[in-house]
Amino acid sequence: MTAAKIGRRLAVVLCADVVGYSRLMGMDEEETLAALNATWRDVVDPKILEYSGRTVRTMGDGLLVEFGSVVDAVHCAIAIQSAMPERALDVPPERKIRFRMGINIGDVLSDGEAIYGDGIAVASRLEGLAEPGGINVSRAVRDQVRDQLPITFTDLGQHEVANIARPVRAFRIALVAGASGARGQGHCRWW
Repeated sequence: MTAAKIGRRLAVVLCADVVGYSRLMGMDEEETLAALNATWRDVVDPKILEYSGRTVRTMGDGLLVEFGSVVDAVHCAIAIQSAMPERALDVPPERKIRFRMGINIGDVLSDGEAIYGDGIAVASRLEGLAEPGGINVSRAVRDQVRDQLPITFTDLGQHEVANIARPVRAFRIALVAGASGARGQGHCRWW
């Protein structure tokens, strides 16, 4: 058996996790797992496919997705976050599944399937800084999409984050109720 060749490439990375997953599991493991699996199947996976993403790995309540396009990654994140409130109209607030998301563009190591490196770590830290239901992006992502998409960013400033040598500048995407990230719907409002 030969070892996979390790290579480098530029990638757009989206990290997401479920807000309060441990609390939700503590309330009702079976219901939480069923709701989360339905959310992956009905919302997240189809949106990743629609926007040409590749799921690198899932981690229980977390997700790592790679995109070849920063615009597609942002569209996908907005589409997922915009669909979530509709899924939980009849769900009590304390039982709702909500995601935090972070998106970064950077150099990653790859062995063919998996990806590694600071590019992913930064996306993960941005996700950790996001509000429930929110999307945070790096400066590089903001710079790539600010003239491409009709969205507004809030500058969250520099953040010292674990295991990253330099401060990370974070930007929050301003989402509005009823926003849609679906392709081909003309004038989507994301600001």
